[in-house]
Amino acid sequence: MPGLLRGVARTAVVAGTATAVSNRVSRRQAGRWAQQDAEAQPQAAPPPPPAAPDDDMRSKIDQLKELGDLKAQGVLTEEEFAEQKRQLLS
Repeated sequence: MPGLLRGVARTAVVAGTATAVSNRVSRRQAGRWAQQDAEAQPQAAPPPPPAAPDDDMRSKIDQLKELGDLKAQGVLTEEEFAEQKRQLLS
C-alpha cells in the first residue's frame, strides 16, 4: 500500500508541475504575441498641415507630390489621400 500511495503522490506532483509550467509558457507566449501585434500595427503619419492662403502653386505641387509618395508607401489610404488632396486644393 505505501508503494501505491507514493506512486500516486509522485504522479500528482509531476502533473501539478507540468500544469504550472504549461500555464506559464502560455501566458508568456500570449504576452509576446500581444507585443508583436502592437509592434506590427502601422503608425499613421500625421497629415501634412493645411495649406496657408498665401501659398503659391509650386508649394501646392510639392505638397501633392509628398501626399502621392505617402500613398505609394502605404502610409495613407486612398480615402485619406483624397481628403488631404481636397483640403490642399480648396
